[in-house]
Amino acid sequence: MSSPTPPHRLDPDRAAAASAPPAPPPERPPPDKPERAIDTRRYRWMIGIFGLALVVVISVWQFASHGTGTTGIPAGQKLHYFAAPLAASTLNGAANANPPCTEARHDPRALNICLISKRTPLVLAFFVTGSSNCRQQVDTLQAVSRRFSGGQVQFAAVAVGASHSKVAAEVRRHHWTIPVAYDSDGRIGSLYGVEICPLVELAQRGGVVTDRLIGNHWLAPDALAARVRALVGR
Repeated sequence: MSSPTPPHRLDPDRAAAASAPPAPPPERPPPDKPERAIDTRRYRWMIGIFGLALVVVISVWQFASHGTGTTGIPAGQKLHYFAAPLAASTLNGAANANPPCTEARHDPRALNICLISKRTPLVLAFFVTGSSNCRQQVDTLQAVSRRFSGGQVQFAAVAVGASHSKVAAEVRRHHWTIPVAYDSDGRIGSLYGVEICPLVELAQRGGVVTDRLIGNHWLAPDALAARVRALVGR
């Protein structure tokens, strides 16, 4: 009689494999990532410089082609009449672009261009209080005014976009005695197209402009005085 078959001895390795949990399915490759948009941050400064250069080029071209444009009143045209409060007075308020042109209705606390133009030639400067060169233009008018006495010509200045108190302080600080008015809301500056300063208008009696002077060259008293002499001698 044959001996019984010995019990099967399980292979430990096979047993471990049999008892192990099923292997997870193979990982799928991640989907293709969309291409990243181009980061323009590092190019922004280049775009800004290009834009600025373009503006400068256009401005230079316009100046070369058309000169000073519409800034101020050109020679041969009449001044725009207005009345503006004098900084050294007690008059407060905005300028009047349609002033009364009669002494009976005139407030002596205002600079009335219509009335002045009826009587005498006029040297009129526009300035802003925040620019030293523009303030210096009023110093020049003050100095040149001493060379012309006897009512030959009237000198005056208007501060564009400035308050009464600010302009009054400048009048005291610079010891200006020529009439200096203030244009609190800038309406007279807009009327004259004041875009740059120094800007000086020279008008003969009757208000017709003979010279429109723009730039630092006219800060020199002798240069301005020569033009005023030509105005008075017309």
